[in-house]
Amino acid sequence: MSSGKLPPAAGDLQLNFCKTLTCPNFGSTDEQHYLVQHTNPTRPTLVCRECGAFPPLLNNHQVHAELITQRQLHADGLCACTNPDCEHLGKPVLTHRACYHAFGYSGDKQRYRCKGCQSTFVDRWSGVNKKSELQQKLLAYLFTGHTVREICRRLTLNPKTFYDHLNHIAARCRQKLAAYDTRFLGETTQGHLASVHAPLQPHSQNGVQWLATGEAHSGYVLLQDVNYHSYDHPVVNAQHDPYQDNCRFIASAPDVDRSETLATPEGLLGRVDAKYRAVFARSNVEDPYTQPLHFIYPNRGTLIRPQYTTYAHYLNLKPLLAHWQNIVVFSPQEPLLRSACLSVFEADIRDKRVSHVYVEQDAYWQPGAEPEKIDIVLLSWWRDRWAFTRSGEGTKAICDHGQAKGKEAYWLTHASCDALKKYQQHFHQQFALLVNEPRRRLRPGGLLPLLDIYRAWHNLCWQDKQHQTPAQHLGLTDRPLTLADLLL
Repeated sequence: MSSGKLPPAAGDLQLNFCKTLTCPNFGSTDEQHYLVQHTNPTRPTLVCRECGAFPPLLNNHQVHAELITQRQLHADGLCACTNPDCEHLGKPVLTHRACYHAFGYSGDKQRYRCKGCQSTFVDRWSGVNKKSELQQKLLAYLFTGHTVREICRRLTLNPKTFYDHLNHIAARCRQKLAAYDTRFLGETTQGHLASVHAPLQPHSQNGVQWLATGEAHSGYVLLQDVNYHSYDHPVVNAQHDPYQDNCRFIASAPDVDRSETLATPEGLLGRVDAKYRAVFARSNVEDPYTQPLHFIYPNRGTLIRPQYTTYAHYLNLKPLLAHWQNIVVFSPQEPLLRSACLSVFEADIRDKRVSHVYVEQDAYWQPGAEPEKIDIVLLSWWRDRWAFTRSGEGTKAICDHGQAKGKEAYWLTHASCDALKKYQQHFHQQFALLVNEPRRRLRPGGLLPLLDIYRAWHNLCWQDKQHQTPAQHLGLTDRPLTLADLLL
């Protein structure tokens, strides 16, 4: 049973408050404004005294712990501070020189010292990549659909050496992308972002979700995370109790009844309404794993509750956009993405600097099509204000959570998550043999370095129908990079 108080803040981080934008208690962390629901001891729920909303509770310390874990993964292999207690964690020397100073050499490689924590590290990438030719061949085989066994046979490698090379290439790709990411973020003051999520291995049912956020129109991917740690955590919990330590780790797959299969409604309005009903069938509206859902727990590693991965993802994104003046985040209809975005950017949303928009459309909608008649529909307990329209045979709907009236036609034309959805779809198509390999279904850790490699290749090398890469669309490069360029 909970104490009747909100879970304690982690420093200045308190994410438990009303998330209804029109409520006077939106963003308020005053405990007098809320009740903690005691009806179900395994699910303490925040209830707003003003509007009656019931946002689920989070353990702020666990969100912060996941944030640090993500930053360490993003900085893995970079020439950057790796001290989790340092303010310079994950900030590369290449783009944050003011945070470090040169501190001699280790052999022929430069050593640096962090000005924050005084720790030292060596720049792995200051020398020549002597294995560039071999690694180019390895990537060429990977991107042309060869299996790990075939690649090892062709290059005379054993599997351990193959994965060592893969990890080395992934670290080099992170280093390469860091400069382009910093330039894009530094030269931009406003923009449209899109966040999408999908199963990492769609046919494996292992519960690993892949979340990606990037520039909405070019498809340039800024951040991506998965709700999975490649190591086995010693303490896990079967039930989510936000007042307990380590509550972000899922103990095992839930035992659910899969006998009932719901039919997919016809029409976009029916699908949007059905999604709301499915969300309210969850015991925790922000946790898809609390609805009747079957997944097979991985044999290796630990699953993280999706809400902790998602909130940490946006907390990582927030400082990157600190100087942007106007930000719109598009996402498919998923309350978890909405709540995480509104919670993390709460102060910016109050200042009208950040807004969040749901975007849903069918397969017949043509990008950039002008909307015809616009119908406004209020849906769900939240009374979300949706705008539906048609153009030819296609239908599209948007929901601006800022409830800004008069911009429906603009968002129906310009709001889109297509570029980020295609990014994830292309990954599943490009590496179908590797992703769907039977032995890998319950061992997803081997795909994590491939995600970093794929992000670099997609942003800097992949060309669309206009023969432009996402980086070229943003003016970051004047030509597509090659695999050799990635490995320099």
